[in-house]
Amino acid sequence: MRADPDLDRVLDAVARGDREAFRAVVRAYGLPLRAYLAAQVHHTDDVDDLAQETLLAALRGLSGFRRGEDFGAWLRGIARNKLLAHLRGAARHHGALARFRSEVLRQIEPELEADAAAARAERIEALLRCIGRLPDRLRQVVRAGLEGEKPAALAAALETTVGAVYTLHYRANRLLRDCVANEAP
Repeated sequence: MRADPDLDRVLDAVARGDREAFRAVVRAYGLPLRAYLAAQVHHTDDVDDLAQETLLAALRGLSGFRRGEDFGAWLRGIARNKLLAHLRGAARHHGALARFRSEVLRQIEPELEADAAAARAERIEALLRCIGRLPDRLRQVVRAGLEGEKPAALAAALETTVGAVYTLHYRANRLLRDCVANEAP
């Protein structure tokens, strides 16, 4: 690849400590570098951080760049190394977080199970109290439903229609839902 005399002049100025010259490098190569990184990671904050780390590493390691080579490819090589280190760190972080969650769950699971069982018992007790408060006809519909009785048989026992049984069932469920919501903690 042929040497770029403008790039060589800018790199010489950067080597002499000219910060403005490095800004020219950033303006020229920053967007393609960010595009390369954005294709690899999903969070724009990570892209920005990795681009900045890459450019700072390039500034520190500028003496390692062989003139006449592709500067963009050299930057992408640095970016690739930064990206790999970032991904390894993210994987370690994700694994540590998963282990932490698992350990917390293991420690509090018995307590959660006990709380859930107590809550279920309280809700069942509240439901039984609420069933006891229903009018007799609605209580019969609920009891028949719990025992698996067919709506047609219940309709015959109550001397009504199957449609009326469904309506009674709906009313009983609505009353029970409201009652349990008020009773249970």
